[in-house]
Amino acid sequence: MSASRASRAKTPYKKYRIGSDDYRQRARRTDYVTAVNDMVARTSTSLAPWHLIPANDKRYARVAVLRTVCGALRKAL
Repeated sequence: MSASRASRAKTPYKKYRIGSDDYRQRARRTDYVTAVNDMVARTSTSLAPWHLIPANDKRYARVAVLRTVCGALRKAL
């Protein structure tokens, strides 16, 4: 269990966010990663590329998305 998930499980006002599906899905993480990699490999094109953003940190992810969008707009203009 990750540190954030463990702290969420121990914090009373955050416990409601964890359900049995979380544990079931965590057990299938390798399958999900494989499926995403296959999807990206088969559908990303030069005209419509995928941009994979790490999302473990919300603030980092939001800034990364903005930078990616601004870079694509700058390139297109």
